[in-house]
Amino acid sequence: MDFSIIANEWPVYWQGLYTTVWLVTVSLLIGLAIALPLALLRNSRVWLIKSLAWAYIYFFRGTPLLVQLFLIYYGAGQWQWLRESMAWEWFSQAWFCAVLAFTLNTSAYTAEIIRGAIKGMPQGQVEAAYAYGMTRFQALRRVILPNSMRRALPAYSNEVIFMLHGSAIAGVITIVDLTGAARIVNSRYYSPFEAFLAAGVLYMGVTFVLVAGFRRLERRWSQV
Repeated sequence: MDFSIIANEWPVYWQGLYTTVWLVTVSLLIGLAIALPLALLRNSRVWLIKSLAWAYIYFFRGTPLLVQLFLIYYGAGQWQWLRESMAWEWFSQAWFCAVLAFTLNTSAYTAEIIRGAIKGMPQGQVEAAYAYGMTRFQALRRVILPNSMRRALPAYSNEVIFMLHGSAIAGVITIVDLTGAARIVNSRYYSPFEAFLAAGVLYMGVTFVLVAGFRRLERRWSQV
């Protein structure tokens, strides 16, 4: 093994790591903002609203993330009206297509996680909130959502890690993420073991930080 390769190409890995963390963070934040109302719509008593939310979640959970990325990045260009619109300035950028694909995918998985947590909410707590005089919106904001998010945290931590690992496909649309950086190093030195080992160690390091952070958050929330 030649570790000098990793040392010489450390700036490439650092830039790839930054890109990966940036893509995943932005996608998760926007995805969570979409998932919250989507989970509420999924639990709606109105059949049409519930069905539309179900269809959205089913599509993005039922198809591979790579296919979704290809549909957005390569498929968007075939629509003449899109190429002639102002939105094409965004869709022509690889980073935007990656963020959009990751956001839509993680929002569907996160919405289903939150929906299950809300569905599993002890009915006694909900009835106690109503008995206390809270409106439906107040009960949702003060009781249902906080307790549901606390129970959903372990499953959501897995989704965050899956999203981190899934982001490795960003390199197939010319984005130099962490995996893309490893490909560049391999193409320069023809040393796949050293090139991808460094990327794997960095992925593992970020995963360790995420797991430690979520465990600490779980312990803190369990004391509330």
